[in-house]
Amino acid sequence: PALTSCSQVKRALLALTIPLEALQAVKTRMLQAMHRGLSRQTHAQATVQMLPTYICSTPDGTEKGDFLVVELCHSQVRTLWVNLPGNGNQSIQEMYRTFSMPEDIMKGTGEALFDFIAQCVQQFLTGIGSSQHRFSLGFVFPFRCRQTQLDKAELISWAKNFSCSDVEGKDVVQLLQLAINKLELYHVHVIALMNNTVGTMMTCSLEGKPCEVALIVDKGTNCCFMAEAQLVEMVEDTSGQMCINMEWGCFGDDGALSDILTPYDEHVDQESSNPGEKRFEKMVGTLYLGEIIRHVLISLAAEKELFVGSNVVVLRTKGVFQMQQILEIIESEQGMAEAKKALEALGLQPSERDCSRVQQVCRVVVSRAAALCAAGLAAVLSHMCQSRELEQLGVNVAVDGELYHSCSRFKEILQNVTELLAPECAVTLLPSVDGTGRGAAIVTALSLRLADQRHEVNQLLAPLRLSRANLEHVQALMRQEMELGLGRETNATASVRMLPTYVCGTPDGTERGEFLALDLGGTNFRVLVVHVAEDGIHMASKIYIIPTAIMQGTGEELFDHIIECIMDFQQKQDLMEQVLPLGFTFSFPCQQLGLDKAVLLSWTKGFSVSGCVGQDVAQLLREAAQRKQYLGLKVVAVVNDTVGTMMSCGYDDPKCEIGLIVGTGTNACYMEEMCNVDTVEGDQGRMCINMEWGAFGDNGCLDDFFTHFDQLVDEKTINVGKQSRFEKFISGMYLGEIVRHILLALVEKQLLFHGKPCPKLQTKDIFQTKFLSTIEMDGLALQEVQTILQDLELHASFKDSALVREVCQTVSLRAAQLCAAGLAAVVEKMRENRGLARLAVTVGVDGTLYKMHPHFSRHLQQTLRDLAPNCAVTFLQSEDGSGKGAALVAAVACRGAEP
Repeated sequence: PALTSCSQVKRALLALTIPLEALQAVKTRMLQAMHRGLSRQTHAQATVQMLPTYICSTPDGTEKGDFLVVELCHSQVRTLWVNLPGNGNQSIQEMYRTFSMPEDIMKGTGEALFDFIAQCVQQFLTGIGSSQHRFSLGFVFPFRCRQTQLDKAELISWAKNFSCSDVEGKDVVQLLQLAINKLELYHVHVIALMNNTVGTMMTCSLEGKPCEVALIVDKGTNCCFMAEAQLVEMVEDTSGQMCINMEWGCFGDDGALSDILTPYDEHVDQESSNPGEKRFEKMVGTLYLGEIIRHVLISLAAEKELFVGSNVVVLRTKGVFQMQQILEIIESEQGMAEAKKALEALGLQPSERDCSRVQQVCRVVVSRAAALCAAGLAAVLSHMCQSRELEQLGVNVAVDGELYHSCSRFKEILQNVTELLAPECAVTLLPSVDGTGRGAAIVTALSLRLADQRHEVNQLLAPLRLSRANLEHVQALMRQEMELGLGRETNATASVRMLPTYVCGTPDGTERGEFLALDLGGTNFRVLVVHVAEDGIHMASKIYIIPTAIMQGTGEELFDHIIECIMDFQQKQDLMEQVLPLGFTFSFPCQQLGLDKAVLLSWTKGFSVSGCVGQDVAQLLREAAQRKQYLGLKVVAVVNDTVGTMMSCGYDDPKCEIGLIVGTGTNACYMEEMCNVDTVEGDQGRMCINMEWGAFGDNGCLDDFFTHFDQLVDEKTINVGKQSRFEKFISGMYLGEIVRHILLALVEKQLLFHGKPCPKLQTKDIFQTKFLSTIEMDGLALQEVQTILQDLELHASFKDSALVREVCQTVSLRAAQLCAAGLAAVVEKMRENRGLARLAVTVGVDGTLYKMHPHFSRHLQQTLRDLAPNCAVTFLQSEDGSGKGAALVAAVACRGAEP
């Protein structure tokens, strides 16, 4: 019998003990439930609701001012006045008053409830002598709500003995504000709504390092944490972070905890007011732990393992075990004596063994609660670590509630099991101080500070944010400048030069032969041999560097270097004995006087070679060949990279009649009707026009869109105010610099990097355009943005990282939209030229910004559709337009020259 007795008690204790592998399974299921809650598709059915709170930052200690807080408690309303000094908030002052709530209010109408709360506010303000002072109020509302803004939240369902009518589904912030206004307290404005979990996290964020997780273990249980906003599919804004109120008490309502539920849990659930709901909370919350213990004792007593000879009918009464008694039995040195005292108070006559077993039961029930909380917390921490793509996560976790504050056993198990289940996370548990009062004031202050900062940021970025009317105006200006550029009388003063290229046709597929191509458009120079055959195009190429000294030296040095590179290439390709037609891609503004004659108008892209402007670049190349005694040169065509891009894509798509470059620089070309080109003789057919649109606006027509940041960038370029206005809005050479100057302005306004000086950010070109492409990538965690900024010696918080990303997005969006406005002018002109109701045309496009930036092409195409709805424009990415395209221009020219 003694052995049987021992095994029956052990069986009860073992049923309440969850092994580590089972806790690991609980953690995995919690993670799965979290993902369902975050997903738009599965959110409605998720047991862990993962509700957005619209709190997008943690405090930084600068929050300052007087604030009101109203907290709706279990049967009370607590009102507080809180003064935040803004000095790290280490010396917060507060006054509070608690009002008891009549039970009929808790179960009456919603109007009566909110009127009562408003009356409490009015009495409190009168009592502290601040009845007319303007106050922002934070509302602590500890019930499940669906928030759509920080100050807009619809009640999902009541709990905790509340059942007021006509509130569920309504905005509780609005209901409170209406009740406050009824009392003519017009100086009190409800700014923020939160629950006690969020408030708890906010109080512990004052310890120097931000606190990003909060855990409540009280009558109920809940958790919140700072999530990556891009993973919260229920909200539109996906930048930065957002605090998620998990509402994890309902975890397991779908059966996810069925394998660890005991008969005791089932009894507690059946006797509750909401059977089948809040299964996790009923295993963890102090409202239920005493009931679990009571049912264990009933079962053991029925098996004659406890209280033999005592009348145990008292154990059938709910609520006979209070949490305070349980804690005293577990915690105090006289735990056995406390157990005896509690049991005798119920009219039982416990033996010493009974007291020992009751103490064991209390310990195992509380230990299980701690272990389950740890499994849930470990899931949250692992999710944070994974979503930020970190190998290790260091995080502060704020904890509040009776169990944590009063039970050392609970604390120890929570810490140890969390570390076991989430070994990749270094966790510091911080006890919260008045999360519902002080924390709510901090949330309210934080929301005001962020609103002020948001207003300042919006003001700063407003000039870069273009409206539909702005873009239509740019489109009209581009069209106007195009017409001026095409006119014989107006061409010389037009900012868009509209240069004839003497390319009068696109490939038709009959081109054959071997051709050389040169590609000069930046710091790299390429030589290619291109074989155009029936089965396609085959190429070989070699890249040569142009040293900075040559880029800024003399014309002879530059063209001698080019000839040396051609000779080296032909020698390595065993082509020295052949004289091949050569197409020369020369990506600088030229006035073309023939297909093989192009006069350089100006240098761009960092070149400033002397003795070249005003000269025929093909002739300069021929003269260099003579100096080097190189006889194998036959220049057939001088082409810029934009025309080459159009020709390259035209080989694959006959509808390709536009070329677009958006890379280090930007330009466009298109097939214009010869009758519209007054600068060239002849009216028949079409000719490709090299727009040289980078200079669009040099005459001042775009000054309304030229911001202070554009001016700062322009002032530091080698071509101030020239060949640049449109290009400096759009091209990759300048976007990083625009961003850098905006970031410096944000630092100066104390809106970024805590206003601390950033010496590295003062360095020209330190913020490269490639960083925009990386920072704006979909799915890139803020932690990775932080890492990019840290590489630049910029110590950014997550909030800073989100703001940097917003600046990058604003600058790149403007570039894409302006590019689209220019292109809209081109396609509309082509449509009107041809008398079409609808134009179908392909744009051959090249350039690193278009190809590498994650959103540029999408924004460009969407804006073009909006501005030119009668044009069906297809974009075809060029494969080596400046190399293959130059060879194809030469091939088309040779085809046309054949008898």
